[in-house]
Amino acid sequence: MTKQIHLAAHFPGVNNTTVWSDPQAGSHIEFDSFVHLAQTAERAKFDFFFLAEGLRLREQGGEIYDLDVVGRPDTFTVLAALAAVTERLGLAGTINSTFNEPYEVARQFASLDHLSDGRAAWNVVTSWDAFTGENFRRGGFLEQEDRYARAESFLRTAWKLFDTGIGAFEHSDEHFDIGGTFGVPRSPQGRPVILQAGDSEEGREFAAATADAIFSRHGTLEAGQEFYRDVKGRLEKYGRTRDQLVVLPAATFILGDTDADAQEKAAVVRRQQVSGATAIRFLEQVWNRDLSGYDPDGPLPDVEPLTGENTIARGRASVRMFKDPAATVKEWREKAAAKNLTIRDLVIDVSARQTFIGSADSVATQIDDLVQQDAADGFILVPHVTPGGLDEFADTVVPLLQERGVFRTEYSGPTLRDHLGIR
Repeated sequence: MTKQIHLAAHFPGVNNTTVWSDPQAGSHIEFDSFVHLAQTAERAKFDFFFLAEGLRLREQGGEIYDLDVVGRPDTFTVLAALAAVTERLGLAGTINSTFNEPYEVARQFASLDHLSDGRAAWNVVTSWDAFTGENFRRGGFLEQEDRYARAESFLRTAWKLFDTGIGAFEHSDEHFDIGGTFGVPRSPQGRPVILQAGDSEEGREFAAATADAIFSRHGTLEAGQEFYRDVKGRLEKYGRTRDQLVVLPAATFILGDTDADAQEKAAVVRRQQVSGATAIRFLEQVWNRDLSGYDPDGPLPDVEPLTGENTIARGRASVRMFKDPAATVKEWREKAAAKNLTIRDLVIDVSARQTFIGSADSVATQIDDLVQQDAADGFILVPHVTPGGLDEFADTVVPLLQERGVFRTEYSGPTLRDHLGIR
């Protein structure tokens, strides 16, 4: 049976995807930017609009890491405002389970679900570093297994509050001991849609047990199919069916009049995204030492990485991707030698994300093929220009997917659960 494709729009802001040098690049704080991207996504009948969030500005070498977005308005405030200027688009926000409290978060999401007539979604995340916790009363650092245990307890406590509506509640376990009266009536969806983004063993298990949708970094065919099989295969032991978890890798895209034109544009965009300064900063996250004296257009550093708990890049989750810096450095040196790559060339090569590149017809085919072959159920698209970077996709690729009969031409119901096809 032909699968229907799910699409969502990510408002960039916690990475260096954005090309700031593009003359069309706009503010990541002014409300008009959020409105433009959200309304474009709704015009194209996307499932939801997604906001990531960081709870502390990241640092590198003791300075604010200013090569990506520095600062972001509060998630709930932005999504509540967007509820007034959209009608059907889902509104998904990233809210941390390590530093917040269940009553407060449940109240905010229940309110958002009411304000939006049933379009709220919660991306449940944990925080992995003590650096972020310094902004909060408890400090809050937890080991990985403890973070997910608290997150699951947090979520189940919030579910109890959502299900209670206005009424008395009690919950007591090793993480929370609360009781009182919840003050928000049961919302249109009952509970917000739950999203999860963890790729670790604990994250995949947490998603299988609790999530309605899971983000993924695995968007190529083989890696996507392996991830898809793994997380879908975990559902049965929780009494869930395969259609109760939607797999949505993040993906960038570059469109051109022809495939060759798009490839040329993609090469330009990648070099705009990875300046010389960005390349050095990226290498510092692996070497864990100051590399500012190295030429980004020269060879890789000849020094070895520093290992240990202290990291030069505070608050950046990307450092966790390189669990064995020595092995990573060895691999990169071999790649650089084989291809005659400079530092900047290497970073462009190794940091490329899953990207659809080609004409509108070619990109539509790529997306459809991956979904039909169970590498994904759809994609969360990350434009490289804010706020107008989704416009061309909405105007050219979406109509082609609609012509193929694999993407909606109208919303089938009012809520985000309707869009995702989940109970």
